[in-house]
Amino acid sequence: MSKASELAYRYIRGAILEGALRPGVQLREEQLAEACGVSRTPVREALRRLEAENFIRRSGSQRTFVTDWSLDEIEEAFVLRGMLEGHAAARAALRIEPQAIDALIEANSGIKVAAEAGRLDAAAFLMHNREFHAIILQAAGSARLTALLGGIVEQPVVLRTARRYDREQILRSFAEHDEITMAFRRRDSDWAKAVMTAHIRRAFHAYRDAFLSAQRESAPNQAAEPLHDDQAA
Repeated sequence: MSKASELAYRYIRGAILEGALRPGVQLREEQLAEACGVSRTPVREALRRLEAENFIRRSGSQRTFVTDWSLDEIEEAFVLRGMLEGHAAARAALRIEPQAIDALIEANSGIKVAAEAGRLDAAAFLMHNREFHAIILQAAGSARLTALLGGIVEQPVVLRTARRYDREQILRSFAEHDEITMAFRRRDSDWAKAVMTAHIRRAFHAYRDAFLSAQRESAPNQAAEPLHDDQAA
């Protein structure tokens, strides 16, 4: 991928993750090219990559839209993530180095600080949570696992709902991470896998609650929004 295409990719992906480009919004190449300061060719290349990663979808008329995930699709993503991260935790338990365990403890401490701050720091939680899981994936030592999980873990809908986590949910996540770390200290792959799988499943229910809450809040506004081109009668 060229430098211009990489620039366009990072710009569009970042805008989707941050919510500047909302689910269902149509993406127009000329507008994106102007915003990124590149020609339309790198934008097309970036859009193809984002489509492969499920950040965007193409309609039958070849219009491009930011992916709007259904609840069924979200649950499927979490089921797959539980299977893959559970396996990663089992592998990591037998391979992880002491310094990596120290890094896990440090990342998890950051999560606790974020939860106990006077004003809940969701951004810090996301950063340290991502770091914690990345350390485990690296310790698992599987390029195939890394590739498979890459398209699942950082989906926009997951990040949007994670920002709605409350203090209790973040502290529960901290406690589950702490138990995973204990399993690693014991080199117990079965324990690590079981806790990680349950951790991801519990996270799904938290995300589900937040997702449904966000839908209820946005429903009155959605009724007033114009239809997209491919929705018009």
